[in-house]
Amino acid sequence: MKIGYDAKRAFFNNRGLGYYSRDVIRLLSDHYPDNQYVLYTPKTKGAILFPHNNSNCKVRTPKGIYSWGPLSSVWRTSGICTSIQEDKLDIYHGLSHELPYGIEKCGTHTVVTMHDLIFLKNPELFPLFDRYSFRKKYTHGAHIADRIIAISEETKSDLINYLGEKEERIDVVYQGYSTVFRNPVTEEQKAIVKTKFNLPDHFMLIICAIERRKNHELILKAMRNPQVQIPLVIAGNPSEYKETLLTMIHEYKLENKVFFIGHIETEELPSLYQLADLFVYPSLFEGFGRPILESLVMGTPVITSKGSCFEETGGKAARYVSCNDDEELADAIISITSDSSLRQAMIEEGYRHAAHFSDENIASKLMETYKKIV
Repeated sequence: MKIGYDAKRAFFNNRGLGYYSRDVIRLLSDHYPDNQYVLYTPKTKGAILFPHNNSNCKVRTPKGIYSWGPLSSVWRTSGICTSIQEDKLDIYHGLSHELPYGIEKCGTHTVVTMHDLIFLKNPELFPLFDRYSFRKKYTHGAHIADRIIAISEETKSDLINYLGEKEERIDVVYQGYSTVFRNPVTEEQKAIVKTKFNLPDHFMLIICAIERRKNHELILKAMRNPQVQIPLVIAGNPSEYKETLLTMIHEYKLENKVFFIGHIETEELPSLYQLADLFVYPSLFEGFGRPILESLVMGTPVITSKGSCFEETGGKAARYVSCNDDEELADAIISITSDSSLRQAMIEEGYRHAAHFSDENIASKLMETYKKIV
């Protein structure tokens, strides 16, 4: 088969959509090398380098008038259809909610991955224009696709309930985790990361964009409990929400117990997870919650939220608390950090659960979806 991907985020996104896009391309090009893969991106200058099979992957950028900077985004949303027809694709896979306008006339089968519908479930978290734009793009992508991939059962349910999609058109294919988490972490690597970020000997960790729906403030509220002695390390790119957190930190007198360390390079993540005593992720809503899986793979116990997709990602390995109950979170932190037997049991269950998200399983599920439409 000849399969094309909307690869813009694979080359230029350092958050969840980018990780997902890079992983799909890597998995399919490695595990099904007899296919041809075309990676469509508006540009390549300044792109993120990521592993993929160069022998069967071709990068495609705009030509002619569409190669002029401002028009490259037009190429991605509609002009790309000419390129798709020229390349004679069997399948075009939109990896992040979208399909090009007019692709239904190209004679190419289509798949779209839908990650979440947070803008519909929690509209208060998004500006009005973003809600309008997302609804237009997401609805179009889901409606015209031959098959829809949902990254969790939660997202599948939302597609049915919010967009009216038919269950029989949707396949649930979970995310996996990057190859950087597959190699042993040396003591030297951990020492370098600890020194670079001036980390304490013991700490709990949250890694994600510092934005309201990630619910960092619940951790700060839990830290008011005098029995929660362990400090908190917050990794991730900040937004204006950080100012809210700084105000709370000052009010709760936590200045010496909370550390912001900013952006973390992908290669540093395994060491950071293993240095942490505990990973705390009280997010309000996610499509999958990739950091939960990364923590389990690296042997770090996890506390996360009840509901949403979290129990799919964390299984029996994680501890679940209400995303509105700081006392319940405080109790969970205290019990895990004070009970070495419980902590070890969570680590071992985490390894067992993470095995379900192997490269082989995910690549096979993706290919099953493709074969349903060709």
